[in-house]
Amino acid sequence: QLTMSLNSSTLLNEEKSQGPKRTSECLESLELQTSSSFQDNPLQQLQLASQEVLEKAKKSGRSKCPRCSSSRMFYCYTCFVPVETVPTKEIPTVKLPLKIDIIKHPNETDGKSTAVHAKLLAPDDVTIYKYPCIPEYKEKRHEIALVFPGPNSVSVKDIAFHLQKYSKKGVCDKDNDCGREPLLKHAKIEPKEEEENLNECITNNRGEGTRLKKIIFIDSTWNQTNKIITDERLQGLLQIELKTRKTCFWRHQKGKPDTYLSTIEAIYYFLVDYHQEILKENYKGQYDNLLFFFSFMYTLIKNAKCCAGKE
Repeated sequence: QLTMSLNSSTLLNEEKSQGPKRTSECLESLELQTSSSFQDNPLQQLQLASQEVLEKAKKSGRSKCPRCSSSRMFYCYTCFVPVETVPTKEIPTVKLPLKIDIIKHPNETDGKSTAVHAKLLAPDDVTIYKYPCIPEYKEKRHEIALVFPGPNSVSVKDIAFHLQKYSKKGVCDKDNDCGREPLLKHAKIEPKEEEENLNECITNNRGEGTRLKKIIFIDSTWNQTNKIITDERLQGLLQIELKTRKTCFWRHQKGKPDTYLSTIEAIYYFLVDYHQEILKENYKGQYDNLLFFFSFMYTLIKNAKCCAGKE
């Protein structure tokens, strides 16, 4: 699943309808859970900014969007801004190592999308497009990749290797003789030798940064993705698959593996892997705040379900 949904007012009303006593009992029950149960929830380990502003907003209820004046909870999912009770200065800002394009399915309900979280928290690096209005990527496919599972998808650690093959100048920018055509087309080069040469070029160019400049995500339910993924403007792009992460999303579609992530989860986990595998740097929570809203809503919904006797 690539999207998330949350009817905030319904959930909060459910929580309030149970009464203070029920809520208190529920919270006490949550506090008594064993540490082993929390180990199954990676959200517990996040290094997040204070969520006190969201706690206050939850108590005060829905508020107006400063731009369109619509009544919203926490943020406006059409204007991509926090509501009046959530001051922008109290929302963390995350700087990303590359640009992100999110392609949103036209039938996907705005209020159900976690893509908004990325735009709110990394406004300078994230752009959301509503399909079919998307950019042309063909001319820059040597520096762009698409996160989507498929038979030809590769892991994050293999991005640099595969993008080298997409470059019009070949695998080596420093040497014109090396850059006239992709190394794969050179005659009389054994596969092992090819990989060694390519890895050497990648190593030599690492100081200049990886070729990847933009990553694309599709924001849609899995049943709606076919129309977007088969669009000719996305054909020929390197596809990346996140195979080892499990979703914490509370509206996971039945019949889908738990490695199918919500949009904001996919963005977050991709960046963590990218930071470690491509940038070769230790991860110290630099992108954790991308889950600022997601983690808060996860806890809110978990508590609401507990209080409603669903857990």
